[in-house]
Amino acid sequence: MDEVSTAQPSKPFIPPVPGSIRRVTLIGSTGSIGTQALEVIADAPDRFSVAALSGGYNLELLATQAVATRAPAVGSAHPDLDALATAIKNAAALAKVSDYSPLLFAGTDAATQIAGFPDADVVLNGITGSIGLAPTLAALNAGHLLALANKESLIVGGALVKEAAAPGQLVPVDSEHSALAQALRSGTPEEVHKLIVTASGGPFRGWSHAQLRDVTPAQALAHPTWDMGKVITTNSASMVNKALEVIEAHLLFDIPLDRIEAVVHPQSMVHSMVEFIDGSTIAQASPPDMALPIALGIGWPHRVPGAARPCDFSQAQAWTFEPLDVQAFPAIELAKSASAASATHMAVYNAVNEEAVEAFHAGTIRFTDIVETIEAILQSYTPEPGALSVESVLAAETWARNTAAKRLEAL
Repeated sequence: MDEVSTAQPSKPFIPPVPGSIRRVTLIGSTGSIGTQALEVIADAPDRFSVAALSGGYNLELLATQAVATRAPAVGSAHPDLDALATAIKNAAALAKVSDYSPLLFAGTDAATQIAGFPDADVVLNGITGSIGLAPTLAALNAGHLLALANKESLIVGGALVKEAAAPGQLVPVDSEHSALAQALRSGTPEEVHKLIVTASGGPFRGWSHAQLRDVTPAQALAHPTWDMGKVITTNSASMVNKALEVIEAHLLFDIPLDRIEAVVHPQSMVHSMVEFIDGSTIAQASPPDMALPIALGIGWPHRVPGAARPCDFSQAQAWTFEPLDVQAFPAIELAKSASAASATHMAVYNAVNEEAVEAFHAGTIRFTDIVETIEAILQSYTPEPGALSVESVLAAETWARNTAAKRLEAL
């Protein structure tokens, strides 16, 4: 499946004009990335303004954000357009705003419509899951700079996303990939020997596979460093999140999978490293704070002064690194094998994981069943022949979710 089929013609990508105020569209504005991005934008009004917002079902928060930023267009996954309009009317009345009337979009396609909204310079895709694929493609086809925090859309879309993106149009926002992008400025592509993606180790660093069998949902959500949503936090605990990040690094930077490795760094101060052919390793370090990669992503390639606090080297501290226990955490090697198998294997990997995470939090499977289910279903998957397309990705996902549901019910 080497061919790629793209259904929509794309507008040419024109990088934002240096020094201008960038109009930013936020996809997932009510989530963790979106709310932090709004703080970054509010703190730098000389650099950013809001072009459009798309949120989930929290209409009250979305409406408050819309009125506060005067976003010209607002979308919600909530299917009731009237409910969105009422929420914005109420928020405007509470803020004593009488002259605000944005374009409104509602339903499953709202995020995609907002991502393609023309009056924007940058789109930040901060939603979680493979539902981010359509907004990612819409933003790229609209010719916008895409600051990508939704790693799943690149991972499941793979060649589709890369084919749609012009050189320089796709900018990473994950802290690890932002770190790699910064470190890669230190040399030419030919001088890169290895990418090293750091992992905090999550709440179960040092645990054996046997110990992981009895993990509870509450334990899986107790991440020692980052404050994330249910799915990403659970993925971090299982190392599935790091597995997805390794594949994302491979796709973003065109480095072979056998030259990308993960290393455990509990302090989460070094966000990733690049090793060059002369033996030099360049690391990007900063206290764990998503404001920095968000600001750099929407302002790329320019840095935003004061976006986050720097490391304080006047205080004694120690940073440690240790190898990942691949026996207890096989998710990364499994993802590498899946990525190499076909263009849609990672869509299956991601979809099965999402189903298994939900089953784990529902209390119907063990923690270790998450990755074991992914492995079992990947072994039974045979990709359909033909060109890679959005339809073939969605078909692979549908098959994976249906197959996972049957297997999970039997556990």
